Amino acid sequence: MGDENIRLFGISGSPRKASTDYIVQEALRHAGEMYSAQIEYFSAMGKKINFCIHCDYCIKNKNGCVHKDDMQFVYEKLIWADAIIIGTPVYQGLLSAQTKAIMDRCRAIAAQDMYFIRNKPGAALAVGGDRIGGQEPSIQAILNFYIINEAIPVGGGSFGANLGGALWSKDRGAEGAKDDEEGLKSMRKTVDRLMKTTILLKKKN
Repeated sequence: MGDENIRLFGISGSPRKASTDYIVQEALRHAGEMYSAQIEYFSAMGKKINFCIHCDYCIKNKNGCVHKDDMQFVYEKLIWADAIIIGTPVYQGLLSAQTKAIMDRCRAIAAQDMYFIRNKPGAALAVGGDRIGGQEPSIQAILNFYIINEAIPVGGGSFGANLGGALWSKDRGAEGAKDDEEGLKSMRKTVDRLMKTTILLKKKN
């Protein structure tokens, strides 16, 4: 089922090297092994990601963002990618501030090319310390980002991964995520659907 021409970009919106970092990298590893995807990865950990301040510099100048920080790599890889995975930890029942800032800052790239991820399949992963702690609202926020920017939101399908990969870390970091077999199944189902959709679209083009 391999297609070495599929370029997959994964983003972890966690400020830590813990469960979300592990899950996004595991999703990329699965795609690389099962579909021979070319993969690139960005972790928010230790990165400078300023908040969007809605200054309209990007709209007026059409030359990127007023903030010159680590988002430049994200912009480059979003253009490069055929498919996208965004993973977030759950904070207070929703996605992390880092994940939200990454998505908000894409206003700058959309100002240059509003179709920067048009028709690119995108999937969402969320990891919470509780089994039901905000994973679905967090996933939906990421899917909204895809919809608004004319990407194609992809879930994992019925019976196990409806909207995307939802995982339970039990607040034990990567070790907790590794032990959540049902969550890992939801991640793999989501990645499989993402890759199959991307392969289908590439064949039609």
